[in-house]
Formats: sequence, structure tokens, C-alpha cells
Amino acid sequence: MPPTLASLVHHSALKLTVRAGEDRLDAPVRWAHASELADPVPYMEGGELLLITALKLDAEDREAMRRYVRRLAGAGVVGLGFAVGVHYDDIPEALVEAAREEGLPLLEVPRRTPFLAISKAVSAAIAADQYRAVTAGFAAQRELTRQTLTDGPEGLLAALASQVDGWAALYDASGAVVAAAPDWAGRRAARLTAEVTRLRERPAPASSVVAGPENEDRVELHSLGTGRRPRAALAVGTASAPGTAERYAVHSAVALLTLTTERSRSLQAAEQRIGAAVLRMLLAGEPDHARAVAGDLYGGLLDAPFRIIVAETGGGGAGGGGRAGRSQGEASSDALGALAESAESAAARAGEPVLAVPEGERLVVLAADGGTVVSACCEHAAAREAARRSDDGDLVVGLSAPAGPITASAAYRQAEQALSVARRRGRVLVEHEQMAAGSVLPLLADDAVKAFADGLLRALRDHDATGRGDLVASLRAWLSRHGQWDAAAADLGVHRHTLRYRMRRVEEILGRSLDDPDVRMELWLALKATAGEAG
Repeated sequence: MPPTLASLVHHSALKLTVRAGEDRLDAPVRWAHASELADPVPYMEGGELLLITALKLDAEDREAMRRYVRRLAGAGVVGLGFAVGVHYDDIPEALVEAAREEGLPLLEVPRRTPFLAISKAVSAAIAADQYRAVTAGFAAQRELTRQTLTDGPEGLLAALASQVDGWAALYDASGAVVAAAPDWAGRRAARLTAEVTRLRERPAPASSVVAGPENEDRVELHSLGTGRRPRAALAVGTASAPGTAERYAVHSAVALLTLTTERSRSLQAAEQRIGAAVLRMLLAGEPDHARAVAGDLYGGLLDAPFRIIVAETGGGGAGGGGRAGRSQGEASSDALGALAESAESAAARAGEPVLAVPEGERLVVLAADGGTVVSACCEHAAAREAARRSDDGDLVVGLSAPAGPITASAAYRQAEQALSVARRRGRVLVEHEQMAAGSVLPLLADDAVKAFADGLLRALRDHDATGRGDLVASLRAWLSRHGQWDAAAADLGVHRHTLRYRMRRVEEILGRSLDDPDVRMELWLALKATAGEAG
């Protein structure tokens, strides 16, 4: 610990005597400074022991001494040393009374003790304290390194919590608590998720100091990682601001966890390359080869029902802008990266395997059906749907129906079809099962379908516009009655021979036979696609 007034008083070579402020001798001394100025306050920083001989002071003037001592105390001076036998044989009573009134420690310095000796004693004590702190910091660094190598991040957190006499927690990229020490710290760390999320929005490296939940402690938050997006975060909770040795321990922990994070990133890149190969084999109809390459990397993921998620970005949305200073590529990367982080964080928390393969502006995720990862991806998409943050890459997601290794290629096509529908409908997420369970009619709202329908029916509408019949309405009635002449004619209020004539005219104008089921289907869909228009 740094030197205190008490340690100087107990220094046998200095022979200092306490004349006032006996109850404040535990104050740490940052430096010893001699000044004979009538007002040395402008040159003080706080924490000093001021040494004087009262050369320029009227030390017997009680009011002057009250003002002098009051200014010293207000400037943070922790003590006043008065040399006797120079200008005054004893400390004037006016100064002693002022020091007692203000509670400022007043030390009598004998003539045989030079101020230089006090300065040297303070300097030596500060140097010794710094040496102890550095030595303790190196010892803490060695211990943290050893724990990291033997027990991983969990061991490091336990050692760090012991070093700072507090607690420590590690968060993943999504802000979820990965590990904490001691065990009780997990609940406390979980209540700081919002603060961690705000920290992650700042470029790494970043740090902040916040009050713990219910002001229980002081918490330092540090982002981990060297990339533009922090990969994790460290929280360190202590009862008060850490000292030099504790600061060394925290900085060492940040460095070690950053190295671990970067190493994990390299391993993750290698795993992604393996995942890409496994995915290609599955889509090529080679599940056995895919299992052989994957080994135990994805657990039983390839042997149980799974779903395939395909996500893409539109590069910044319809506005084409995005925030200033951010390219469309960056926005797309952020959107897909956030989805990947949600999937991987959910998998880590639930202990589920997941296969995530980034492919440029596309992300493919293979996850267990009914598992946490699929739910997390759907929740992420729902949150973006609600926020509608088009400046983050216009994320669009398609989700397949449950599938197995043999039907992986079909599931991939399902996910792509769902993604295509989501993009046309302006949605963030569409599930293939929703398409199968719904109606095909909403899909006819596509502009390309409407253009086809208009082109197919234009000749009939042109004919009707001349007032020579109502071919479009007659065709609709006939198709809706499945070609039943009497029923369709009754709906129209015409004779069935009139209807037969009109259908022959439809065939002549279109150059198509109504006996062909494909022709009838196309005409019916065209009528449905233009149901809200004239005709």
C-alpha cells in the first residue's frame, strides 16, 4: 500500500510529532512538497504532505491561519508539516487551533530532520509500493495464464475473481453469460446484459464502468476481440476501484481472453470450411460421405430431423443508403453476422450442434428440428421484422420443413423457395410449411404474374370492349362450373347455346383449346390474378 501519514510518523529516522488531526493519519500520501508561498493551492493536485517553515506567513494570526488551513484542506492536502527551530521555536498556537478546527493533520518536524529526508522517505515508500504492485501483477499474470492453459476461460475467471476479491463474468457475442466466478456471480452478471449490449455497439477495444445491480458493487466492462465487431465481453465486479496490482490482473485477463477469442475465431474459420464441405456433400446426395467428414464435430445433427435456414441480404434495402460511412457490403455482413451469432450463441447455451456456413451475401444454417437454434433464428427475424432496420442489410430468411440427410437437397430448395416468397412479400422470414398450408392465390400478386395474366386476357378484353359480347365473364363462369354448360349458362342468364358460341370465340381469339387442362388452369389463374381489375 502507498505511504500514509501514520507510516511517516512511525518512521524512526524522521522523529515527527503529531500536533493535530490524530484521527486522520491513515490518509495516503501521494507526494511531499515544500512551499513557502502564502497561497500554494494553485500548485497542489491533492494528496500532498505540505512542508513549511512559515517564512512568509503570519502564523500567529488566528484568522489568517484559519483561511490558510481551510484552503489547504479544500485543495485536498492531506497533511501539513511544520519545521520548528527555523523561524518559530514552536508551532504557533493559532496554526495548531486552525488545524484542529479543520481536522487537518499537523506534524511537527524537528530542526535536525530536513525536508529532503521526508521527501526521500515518501519517494522510497511509493517506489516500494509500485514495485510490490508490479511484482504482484506479474504473479497474477502467471497464475491467470496457468489457469487459462489448464482450465480454460472458467479457470481464468476463478483466478481473476480471487485476485480482485470480487467476481468476474464472460459474455458471448450476443451478450449472454457464458461463465462466471464465483458461482453466485452468474445471476448478478445476467442483469448487466443491456450494458454489455451497449458496449458491443462501440468499436473494439472499448470499456466502461457501471454500477452493479442495485448498486451492489462497481463493475468494469471490457470488450474482447480485435475485429470491428467485439467477439465477447468481460465484466469485473469489485467493492471499490481496483488498485495497481488488481489493475494488472484485469488487463492480463483481457489480453488472455482476447488471445483465446482470436484463436477461437481461427478454429471457427476452419470449422466453417469443414461445414461448407459437409453441406455440399449433403446437397449432392452423399450423406455417408458427409458423416465421415463431419465425424463428431456436429454430434448427432446429421442423424436426426433437421431444418435448413437460408438467409440473404439485399445490400441496404430499397433506399440504397445505409448510415453514413457504411458500405452496403458492411451492412450485409452485419445482418448475416448478427443472425449467425444468434444461432451460435443459442447452440452454445443449449449444448446443441449447429452447422452455419457463410457464402458471401448468403448464410446457410442447418439446425435440429424443434431445437433452440431454430427458435433463436425465428426470434431474431421477428425482432428485425418489428424494427424494420433496412439500413442493416435488408435481411430475408427462408426456413425449410423438417428433413433428414437423404432429403437435404429438397429441404434446401424449400428454404430457397420460402426465401423467394419472403422477398416478394416484403417479409423477413417465411417458413415453407406456411406456404404449403396456405393458399397459392396470394402468390399471384407478383407483378410478373399480373403481366402474364394481362397479356393472356388482353385480346378477350379488347373484344368485349367493342360491345360484341362478354367473353371474359362467360369464361370465368364456365371455368368456375368445371365446364358444365347448363349451370354456367344459368349463372350468366343466357342460353347454353349462346355460351357454347362464346367459348368457341374464346378458343378462336386465343388460339388455344379449352379441352387442354393446362390451358384451363392458366386461364383460371389469369382470371384470379386480375380479379380486382375490370373484366
